[in-house]
Amino acid sequence: MADIKHIGRFKSNGRKCLIAYRTLPGESDSALVIQTENLTDENHDSLMKLVESQGAQSSYEFAEVLARTRFQDGSVMLSNLHSNKKLLKVKTSDIEVVPNMKAVISLDQLNQLIAEQKGISVNDLALGNQTSIQDVAKVNDLTVEEETVPQKAFETKQLDQPLTDTDLAKKYRSDADRLSKEAAQLRRMAEELVPTKKKAAVDE
Repeated sequence: MADIKHIGRFKSNGRKCLIAYRTLPGESDSALVIQTENLTDENHDSLMKLVESQGAQSSYEFAEVLARTRFQDGSVMLSNLHSNKKLLKVKTSDIEVVPNMKAVISLDQLNQLIAEQKGISVNDLALGNQTSIQDVAKVNDLTVEEETVPQKAFETKQLDQPLTDTDLAKKYRSDADRLSKEAAQLRRMAEELVPTKKKAAVDE
């Protein structure tokens, strides 16, 4: 089975979760997750189907897809989860990323690896592209609650300014670079699990 992004579990009890944001603005050691066992059967099934979709697997953060997808009742998923307090703020060191049945990596370690590959700090990984910030700002009225992200964490001057063609081009290049590096990381993880057998050189 192919690796699936955005799937995790709590180290303390093994309970499964979906990782909405791998890291948060100004709080690089925190993430936002969805505890799947606390959902209704209908919403649980909808989220699991969504996380396995091509759109979710190609997105930098799962929340980007949640912000533009609706539950069967018509509500925007990200907004619904926030309103019903299903988004839980946790320490990245408390979560394990589980892309398949065999591979496991601590979320804080994964964030560090991605940051090193990009040549940036872990804090700079938060909300990897401008679209996700705008989506969250539009559908969520995030308040200061223990289990959610403070509104000030999403404040940015860029939200009030339209993106220019130059900004969009920069964003697209950044997204392409990020996806390429994530793919390379997944390949490395696969190699660690089952090394590719090298073919013997054939004399021409």
